[in-house]
Amino acid sequence: MKVLRINTRTKSFKFEELGELAGLGGRALTSRVVNKEVPANCHPLSAENKLIFAAGVLAPTNAANSGRVSVGAKSPLTGGIKESNSGGQFAHTLPKLDLLAVILEDKPEAGSPMQEIFISADKVVFKDSAVVGMRNYAAQEKLLSAYGDKSVTALIGPAGEQCLCAATIQFSDPEGLPSRSAGRGGLGAVMGSKGVKAIILDGEANAKTVYGNEELFKEARKEWVDVLRTHPVTSQGLPGFGTAVLVNVINEAGALPTKNFRMGKFDGAEKISGETLAANIEKRGGKTKHGCHTGCVIQCSQVYHGKDGKYLTTGFEYETIWGFGANLLIDNLDDIAQMDRTCDEIGMDTIEMANTMAMAMEGGVLAWGDSKGVLAELDKVGSKDPLGRIYGNGTSYTAKAFGVDRIPVVKNQALPAYDPRAVKGVGVTYATTPMGADHTAGYGVCQNVLKVGGDVDGHKNEGNIELSKNLQIATAAVDSLGLCLFVAFAILDDARGVPCMAKLITGLTGKEMSVDEMMGIGVNCLKDELDFNKRAGFTDEDDQLPRFFREELLAPHNVGWGYSTEELQAAKV
Repeated sequence: MKVLRINTRTKSFKFEELGELAGLGGRALTSRVVNKEVPANCHPLSAENKLIFAAGVLAPTNAANSGRVSVGAKSPLTGGIKESNSGGQFAHTLPKLDLLAVILEDKPEAGSPMQEIFISADKVVFKDSAVVGMRNYAAQEKLLSAYGDKSVTALIGPAGEQCLCAATIQFSDPEGLPSRSAGRGGLGAVMGSKGVKAIILDGEANAKTVYGNEELFKEARKEWVDVLRTHPVTSQGLPGFGTAVLVNVINEAGALPTKNFRMGKFDGAEKISGETLAANIEKRGGKTKHGCHTGCVIQCSQVYHGKDGKYLTTGFEYETIWGFGANLLIDNLDDIAQMDRTCDEIGMDTIEMANTMAMAMEGGVLAWGDSKGVLAELDKVGSKDPLGRIYGNGTSYTAKAFGVDRIPVVKNQALPAYDPRAVKGVGVTYATTPMGADHTAGYGVCQNVLKVGGDVDGHKNEGNIELSKNLQIATAAVDSLGLCLFVAFAILDDARGVPCMAKLITGLTGKEMSVDEMMGIGVNCLKDELDFNKRAGFTDEDDQLPRFFREELLAPHNVGWGYSTEELQAAKV
């Protein structure tokens, strides 16, 4: 397979052999390119930054849940390295074009028309975009009409066109809807700075995968499916209720951040729970089981309809429901679903925007619990309204504009849906991951709350630094293979899981891959990321939670945050 480099200024391109990138994929590939080729002190929206789309090592195969795509660049939100991960059809389609990665380089002259870039097996075509200014669902419909229903897309909405720091890149799902997001870190702004509205992959391409040991791969693939289909979380909990199954679980654990991280329990949790979501789907139509990409056997996504019985959104995740729900004291699930749809339409990270709306409430612009007000404010992003420009640049930016000092960010990125005082394993991850506050970088919720893969008390300091470090390494490896993070639930409990992953790689390449070598991919990935951030100006002082977490105890369990910055360094490779 090859790497496609596209110069967005000259509209030239070249196909390259993998060379030194051979053996890498997904996050390991994006972080290696960023670390080696992007000046650490560059402006994220400058010509010096690069935007990398990479399929995982296992993307050329039909291994279950191997269709995640990694997008990498220097983040305009954090100022550090960023890998943003998404579902959709993009990752599985790249290898069918004999590609492992696409790299956007340079930057067009000011005033140049935004481009659509069509990529097929033997050519790259640039076209002045006909969907500039359009929201994502309408733009996607027009793109499919122009390029064919089987086309696979990555596109930005109005927020990305305006290069706002909370802008996403939306990927088309198996139904062709732009519902999957590379959400965190503002990489949609980087795509906008490159003058690219959409990348369209030829869905008719079908390059065949050559296996080094196909029989071994088939054997491993069968075992891999069994690992995922026999674990209660990946075979029952997530397919039945989606990630929203966590609302009641985390609330009962006293770890559901409520009213901008003031409390750990929300009285309205039941109204926005996975059980309520599933009941609404049962009444209105839609789907409780839905895969974000072809080949998913977990099926944790879902299709959610409004009260009118018509499609409203899909990929309606726990983090979104928490952020626009408990975080803002909103218990209207349908309004939250509309917020999710609005973010997908404009191209905005739901975690960042939910925390941004909390800053608007802290600043007196909105009342706590005002769901209709939130919908109105979100609608301003991507428009000519100056407030929309403020909101679209995220939590910290909005807090400064409104004079708020209770700002839940690490490295300028907003915290997700677990209070770090009650779930210290993920709290350590928030503080120390190179990505900024990111639950997916080392998901300590498994051991702290769900008791999957072990039992580490999330209220106590002991054991959680080591837990986070090990999870960060394993997660970087999983991201680099292109696997869904949720395979972790199964592989943490099933001794067959991790060796099976290594066996899948061995079957694909024909070269023996040990478990230690596979985890080494994760270690080296993290080293690339930490090296870049150090050169970008980050210090140990950036590896800490905001002061209010260190000063306030969290009800109902009255737990605090007691780690020093020095102690937290042990979580890094």
